[in-house]
Amino acid sequence: QVQLVESGGGLVQTGGFLRLSCAPSGLTVSRIDMGWFRQAPGKEREFVAGSTIRWRGFDTWYADSVKGRVTISRDNAKNTVYLQMNSLKPEDTAVYYCAARAPYGVKNAYSTREYNYWGQGTQVTVSS
Repeated sequence: QVQLVESGGGLVQTGGFLRLSCAPSGLTVSRIDMGWFRQAPGKEREFVAGSTIRWRGFDTWYADSVKGRVTISRDNAKNTVYLQMNSLKPEDTAVYYCAARAPYGVKNAYSTREYNYWGQGTQVTVSS
């Protein structure tokens, strides 16, 4: 049974940083594509960052709203995917979800429909 478990959320001030973690069970992060999404109250779930397997390693892409402030990475030894978020803004406040899909998927995919597995989410709150 596949399960994705996020952690690392919390309350941070504007300009601060957080590192979110996603530890899947039933999946190996070195063999699947991973992504991060977020959902603010009253809004649709939106793409944040993605990482797809390529023969030379991994390709990554980011939403324009977080580009330059966010980095998605993997630790294969720990079977964990991370989302490092810096220079946080109040508009980054949301529940953040980890997602997974089959490997070698399309790069620059931003839709929730691209992903088959989802975690329960972790709350990130950025105070002004």
